Amino acid sequence: MSGRNPSSPAAGVRFKAYEQGGRKLRLVEFGNEFVEQDGCVKGHIGYLLEGQMEINFDGKIITLGQGDGVFIPAGKKHKAKVLTDTAKAILVEDV
Repeated sequence: MSGRNPSSPAAGVRFKAYEQGGRKLRLVEFGNEFVEQDGCVKGHIGYLLEGQMEINFDGKIITLGQGDGVFIPAGKKHKAKVLTDTAKAILVEDV
């Protein structure tokens, strides 16, 4: 899952996306080599289909497991980390 192309924007992540009406729906697969160097400030609505992840909100860490949902408001800096070999999620975000 390494390399950079339209369906793999960073090492350890690949996705399929559909855009309509100013929103993007993505099916995302994160590998455990995925490292978010800079904090993300995009807003996301997500649902974890498989695996485990943690999201760090400036020191406050939440852990997500299969079946968990998350709402991250735009402008709230966060970093994600995969705790299992892979994690798959559905994410919705504004474009």
